[in-house]
Amino acid sequence: MISVTELRSGSVFEDGGQILQVLSYEHIKMGRGSANIKLKVRNVKNLSVTEKSFINGAKVKPVSINKRDLQYLYKDSDFAHFMDPQTFEQLDITLSRLSGHEFLKEGENFSVSFLMDEPLYLNLPPKMEFKIIEAEDAVKGNSVTNIFKNAVLENGIRIRVPLFIKVNDKILVDTRDSTYSAKA
Repeated sequence: MISVTELRSGSVFEDGGQILQVLSYEHIKMGRGSANIKLKVRNVKNLSVTEKSFINGAKVKPVSINKRDLQYLYKDSDFAHFMDPQTFEQLDITLSRLSGHEFLKEGENFSVSFLMDEPLYLNLPPKMEFKIIEAEDAVKGNSVTNIFKNAVLENGIRIRVPLFIKVNDKILVDTRDSTYSAKA
């Protein structure tokens, strides 16, 4: 058992028979009372997000998660197909299990977390580089504030980008919230 004060964003633990991943951690101390630990957690089985609150001394059961680097091959309507570069074993993972699967690029390696032999979730890098394949024409106007236009990335995702971005430019996209980050 580990103390809830040892949990951090990304930690995985078991509570009430559910396996939960910590999305955010907040330590709240008010006045003379004991501290409370507020967690935003995702159930790794059904991907539902909830908030949990624990008192300072509470303990939870840690869960051992194995991470494996897999090469992404392709996806169809229901599955993403990966290959283990060491064993050349092919794995088919249900798309509903892979939050963020729209950012996968063919031939690149990605980290996937497993509980025993069951895939739990995809670990994407915080920022990834993509090429713009379609962009609206820039309309000059009030340039005091940030003005954005619609664009389409090479993977089909629609995103808002600044006016100076053109077709064939490469940009960095924040995979956590699907937003423009910087020009690459």
